[in-house]
Amino acid sequence: MKQCFSWARRAAVFFALAAMISLSTAPAAPKGSNWAGWRGPEGRGVSDEKNLPTEWSESKNVRWKTPIPGRGFSSPIIWGNRVFLTTAIEGDVIPGQKAVVHNIGGQEFKHPDWVSSDRSHTFKVLCLDSETGKLLWEKTAYEGKVFDHRHRKSSFASPTAVTDGQSVYAYFGSEGLYSYDFKGNQVWKASLGGVPTLGMGVGTSPVLYENLLIIQCDQDGGENSFIAALDKKTGKEVWRQKRPVQVSWSTPVIARSGSRAELITNGNEWIISYDPATGKELWRCKGVESNAIHTPLVGNDFVIVSAGYPAKRTIAIKLGGEGDITGTPNLMWKYEKGTAYVASPILYGDYLYLVTDKGILSCLDPRTGEVKYEGGRVPVPASFMASPVAFEGNILLPSEDGDTFVVKAGLKHEILRTNSLSEPVYTTPSIAGGKIFIRGEKNLYCIGR
Repeated sequence: MKQCFSWARRAAVFFALAAMISLSTAPAAPKGSNWAGWRGPEGRGVSDEKNLPTEWSESKNVRWKTPIPGRGFSSPIIWGNRVFLTTAIEGDVIPGQKAVVHNIGGQEFKHPDWVSSDRSHTFKVLCLDSETGKLLWEKTAYEGKVFDHRHRKSSFASPTAVTDGQSVYAYFGSEGLYSYDFKGNQVWKASLGGVPTLGMGVGTSPVLYENLLIIQCDQDGGENSFIAALDKKTGKEVWRQKRPVQVSWSTPVIARSGSRAELITNGNEWIISYDPATGKELWRCKGVESNAIHTPLVGNDFVIVSAGYPAKRTIAIKLGGEGDITGTPNLMWKYEKGTAYVASPILYGDYLYLVTDKGILSCLDPRTGEVKYEGGRVPVPASFMASPVAFEGNILLPSEDGDTFVVKAGLKHEILRTNSLSEPVYTTPSIAGGKIFIRGEKNLYCIGR
């Protein structure tokens, strides 16, 4: 716990963004033009669409640009001609309002970059037309005081929503989980209770599995961490499993091993696989021993779990294990450099690509950990929070300055193009219907030919 306390004191903006994912070494992405949740089909960050633009600017290939009120780091999700995203709007100071007290290892924890817990807030779910950018509806999910702080460079609207094509599900941490139909009618709302995340904000996004909506709720020192599944039609809790891990900001993924499904979760102390239908633990191994922010990456019969601060660590694990697999042959390899604090790696084609906070790329063989290249740099100094996405042999790497670097996938590092927008970008792009959607600090951009 003292180690966690030390790390948290040094934590900056990046906690609230969780942040990844595959093609020939992973299951094929389902066909279609939807990007239904965090990092798209199967949570991989990979699109199978063709003929997308690889060049854009404020004056070229921007189909539309729509202002988004408030502050949010959630990615847009797309189903058919609908785009959904969330935002948080800050209001007036509430006299006497205070956030939850954070304790780690018996000591009260405070951070100098905490903000906004003394104000009222409005959390909204927005729906736009994907062809025109027109706002179709805007709903207030929550309005009032908040349970916890956020980091000054973070947002209360960091989790990305998810949809099954009939309803859209938006998660705002301690302030609740909300279901809306495509017309904007609220179907249900639910609370998982207060979820303290060291005052940095919540980062995990909801995941759909069959009729269940799954949320990973890791908290402060870990005493109250859990993962839970709700009935997606009613919001009623179906199962809940206590987790022996401290606070994280990672989104779990569903993997397939033979005939069974596995729910893979990242964590400081433990990497754990669950049966997504029941919450039963299938296997566990020693965790990333760092702030668990990255989303796991799924291949055909393995998973890659990583972290970037304070330790840089990437671990490849064979699926299908039982019990504690620490130190067994199920652990395929480990690599201890090249990862970012927030931005997750991506598994694409035959290779795994790691990215650092400054955009330095490494390429590895995902089955053996063999390094194919290291030290691939972007052409200008830059910082990165958004996670990469990929399509048609291209990897998109958006920087905080609003530049998106188009990297050629393969054994040779090559920057094909730099595309610039006029505002910062902290959010992972989405791809659907022949278009690329990029959320800037103030606007949502639709990039298309």
